[in-house]
Amino acid sequence: MKKKILILSGGISKERLISLDTGLQVAKELKKNGYKVKITEPDNKLYENITKFKPSVIFNALHGQFGEDGYIQTILEGFKIPYTHSGVIASSIAMDKEISKKFFKKNKINFPKSFLYSFDKKEKDLIQLIDKKLKFPVVVKPKNEGSSVNVYICNKKNIHNILKKMISYDHVMIEQFIGGREIQVAIMGNKKLGAIELKPKRKFYDYQAKYSVKAKTKHIIPVNLPKKKLNEGLNLALKAHQKIGCKGISRSDFKFFNGKFYLLEINTQPGMTKLSLVPEIASYFGISFIELIKWILRDAGTKR
Repeated sequence: MKKKILILSGGISKERLISLDTGLQVAKELKKNGYKVKITEPDNKLYENITKFKPSVIFNALHGQFGEDGYIQTILEGFKIPYTHSGVIASSIAMDKEISKKFFKKNKINFPKSFLYSFDKKEKDLIQLIDKKLKFPVVVKPKNEGSSVNVYICNKKNIHNILKKMISYDHVMIEQFIGGREIQVAIMGNKKLGAIELKPKRKFYDYQAKYSVKAKTKHIIPVNLPKKKLNEGLNLALKAHQKIGCKGISRSDFKFFNGKFYLLEINTQPGMTKLSLVPEIASYFGISFIELIKWILRDAGTKR
């Protein structure tokens, strides 16, 4: 008899729609292959749904805040039921861009320079600080969102207007802009699964470029780099995955510029939608979508 799988999707983050899509596509694939599946929101009925359904494994298809930052993982630990992807500590480290950069620095992984900006700073002081520390243009982003939500490339003329849009955050990260190529690397357990290069039509690989077919982002696999240089990027992704303590699948987002890889962030719960990169990389290397999902479910039962 096939296992019963409870899929957690939706949630309250800005990535809710992506999470719903991931949940639906995973559920569809599992049902086609004979699994008994239930999809649930992480709401006040979660305890009831888990205790009544009695799943063998919980597939965490949540993205963004409360879903991949250690919050829901803390709740799931109390049920003593295997759940997919990384645990509490690794999830919280990877989601917090400031903390994860400390791990990158400690482990000698290149990353863009940055600092946190609080909204009580004077505008004049900010311009001077950026000129001194980073130089324009810069990237402005929340320190704990995914999917390039509210990420902007800013110059001296537009940075104040952009920051006004982001005042709902206590503070934001202001980061050195690195040009060059967008290369993303998938890790599967302790295996370097592979890489893919993205050529967005837009200014950079933002939310629209990731999730809109109309954005026409070009996906290139295999990545056109010398084998030795590409393996360098794969090794850096594996190193980040292991040092942070990630489990299951992760995806590291790099910029490749002047012969160097710069790690932007590591994603502990990559999407599983039709436009998602990990399934595409897996498919290129002969792993079907259902095989990938089954591996994630099996991995959930191993020691975290």
